[in-house]
This record gives sequence, structure tokens and C-alpha cells, in this order.
Amino acid sequence: MFRISAILALTLMLATPLTAADPPAKVLRHVVMYKFKDSATPGQVQQVVDAFAGLPKKIDAIIDFEHGTNVSREGKSEGFTHVFVVTFRNEAGREAYLKHPAHDAYVQVVKDKRERVVVFDYWAGK
Repeated sequence: MFRISAILALTLMLATPLTAADPPAKVLRHVVMYKFKDSATPGQVQQVVDAFAGLPKKIDAIIDFEHGTNVSREGKSEGFTHVFVVTFRNEAGREAYLKHPAHDAYVQVVKDKRERVVVFDYWAGK
């Protein structure tokens, strides 16, 4: 009995395709970088950070989110201090995010506090 079970298990393992050879699934990353106005107070900048960080709880299309401040020692940030990375399963998720009322409300929070913004979207293997 043990021998038959072992042979059956080995046969099933060999018949199952290896997933390591499968190409990685792609996700869509939406990167937003800000250079804030000199007049923006630390409290106002924190208000922007908190508002952006609250979007994943309000918009289901967001599957991952992270943010941070520039810590590069190269001196090439051109005054950009904050980055936000929003991840979507697909372009439909990004479109839902861009049209969502919570995103519109967020834009109202940040629009008068930023001097410059860079938005960069790319497909990433995951």
C-alpha cells in the first residue's frame, strides 16, 4: 500500500507543471513625487502624507501602497522630498482610482501645497 501511495504521489508531482518557470504576474505601479512649496509648513506636508496614506482604505482598486521621504546622498532630487507608490492589478484599477471621489478630495488637499509633481506609471513583475 505504501509503495502504491508513493508512486501515485510521485506521478502527481511530475504531472503538475512547475510554477517557477511561469512568467511573473504584472502589476501596475503609479509613482507620485512631490516638491513642496517653501511656504508649506511641516504640518501641511504631514496633512498631505496622511491624506495620501488614507487612500488605500477608501479605494479598493489599490492593492499595495508605500511612501517615504528622500534619503539619497547623491544630491540629485531637485527638491523632491516625498514619494508615494500606489499599486494596481491592471489599468482598470488605476482608472477607478483616478476617478474616485476620495482621490479627487485628496487632490484638493495637496494642490496648493506642491510646487512640482512627477507622476510615473510602469508595469512591474511581481
